[in-house]
Amino acid sequence: MINLERRSLRTVCSEVFALVISAFVYSLAFPGFFLEHGIGALAFISLIPVFIVIRNTSWKLIAPYGFLFGFVFYVIFNYWLKTFHPLAILIMPFIKGFEMILLFPVLKLADSLFRKKGYIVQSIVWVAYAYLCEQWFAGFPYGTICYAVYSFLPFIQIAEITGAWGIVFLMIFPQTFIARYLHDYIKGEHYPFISFIKSNLIEAVVYVVLLALTFAFGFSRISYWSDREPERVWKVATVQHNHDSWEGGLPTYIRNFNNLRRYTLEAVTRSPDIVVWSETAFIPSIDWNMRFQYPGNEGMRNLISEFVAFGEGLSVPLLTGNADGEPKYPDKGPFLEDGSQNRDDYNSVILFDDGSIVEKYRKQHLVPFTEHFPYERQLPWLYNMLKANGYHWWEKGTEPVVFETDGVKFSTPICFEDVFGVISAEFVANGADLIINMTNDSWSQSIAAERQHQEIATFRSIETRKSMVRGTNSGITCLVTPEGRVHDEMEPFTMGYNIYDVPIYTHDDNPDTFYVRHIDLFGKMAVYASVVILVAGCISKVVEFVQRRRRKEND
Repeated sequence: MINLERRSLRTVCSEVFALVISAFVYSLAFPGFFLEHGIGALAFISLIPVFIVIRNTSWKLIAPYGFLFGFVFYVIFNYWLKTFHPLAILIMPFIKGFEMILLFPVLKLADSLFRKKGYIVQSIVWVAYAYLCEQWFAGFPYGTICYAVYSFLPFIQIAEITGAWGIVFLMIFPQTFIARYLHDYIKGEHYPFISFIKSNLIEAVVYVVLLALTFAFGFSRISYWSDREPERVWKVATVQHNHDSWEGGLPTYIRNFNNLRRYTLEAVTRSPDIVVWSETAFIPSIDWNMRFQYPGNEGMRNLISEFVAFGEGLSVPLLTGNADGEPKYPDKGPFLEDGSQNRDDYNSVILFDDGSIVEKYRKQHLVPFTEHFPYERQLPWLYNMLKANGYHWWEKGTEPVVFETDGVKFSTPICFEDVFGVISAEFVANGADLIINMTNDSWSQSIAAERQHQEIATFRSIETRKSMVRGTNSGITCLVTPEGRVHDEMEPFTMGYNIYDVPIYTHDDNPDTFYVRHIDLFGKMAVYASVVILVAGCISKVVEFVQRRRRKEND
């Protein structure tokens, strides 16, 4: 039970209200239900009430408050998950709420151990949290604060050095700083803000210097990349066929292929160097159905034959999403004795040229709960519930494949793989000079969902200083240049095609960025720094307590 004698019901209600309002305002910083583009500037102030509440509240309430804030924010922010499945809009907010059950007590501990300078430690801890919440099975970078300001180009250019993590720190620090002052003001300590700055002058000056250096670096890098001539310009045709992800069956696959073929034939009249279709654009699996013939797949094989004939007639390579399969037991046929299919499925991209599959890439980071769930033994009830609701598990790819055609090296993060900086950085470190993201977000039925995805993806171009083409089913198809500028978006949820003149910067003339050479270094440093500082703070408090007891005993 909450001890309301020590904390009045009015205080608890005001804290709950502040957290809910903060979660709502924070959601408005991003594309969402209310605003298609969001108001990125809100991300610089919307978390101030959170840090006031953390400093003000009791230890009994801090964990429930963490869950409340995380759950409310992600229900509003990821409202579109309900269109995927009713379970999704519950599972993800519960997961993020659980993460903040762990985060809020650590932020409270930082404030308790360092009453005067805790705002510094809280800022570092928040960066560590943003990094760590990407690292586990259900890692989900949507909602990370820096992605709200994807259009503030001079501010985010430091991503080529720090990745997202330096930007997170620069956005969180002023909020913890101001929250500290406002908390004291609310508690009756009505001293001028300038006096608070003077008493924390070193920290304030260091932050201002970092901010000035960030903008100076940002403007210089934007100027550099805007003026720089690419080694070559590659013409990429993207076909957006706007297929309903939930609609399957051979008639649907035939209709989709006809639409893809029609727009591709229109596009090739403009002499592109390559044609790009989206994630899982062509179904069925080309390789599997060509390798195995069995009763029941004649229709699929006929469709594949049409695809092969079409591909042979194209004057340029075709890059498409296409589910791939491998026999689970290589010494057996396509079916096992019990009638089940002897097949492991992969979400894949294939490069088709000269009538055959030249190369394929298999998705490495699968969507949690819908494409992959590794805890069958530990959580059988959840595993069985997910399976009962029609979720299909894919196998993981293991290689950061780099395709090459026409002298251009490129890699293809599939779906939400482009929201993880490490994946694109590994592609580039492996030799890619271009990123082509293959995405199908049409299931969301939400432009906000597609824009949230696109805004995160723009950071990958800055981190790697490589151009990115986003080839999508229904949006947002676009080109992102190395300074993070978005070009020529196609209208979401429409059919059509576009031709992008993509600037290519090779490794020979464009060495890997600091971020690519030292992937997520600043995120890892924040984790280590948080642990060291908090442990040191705990030890200091224990030593102080022991010394006080000894003094009392001596007195």
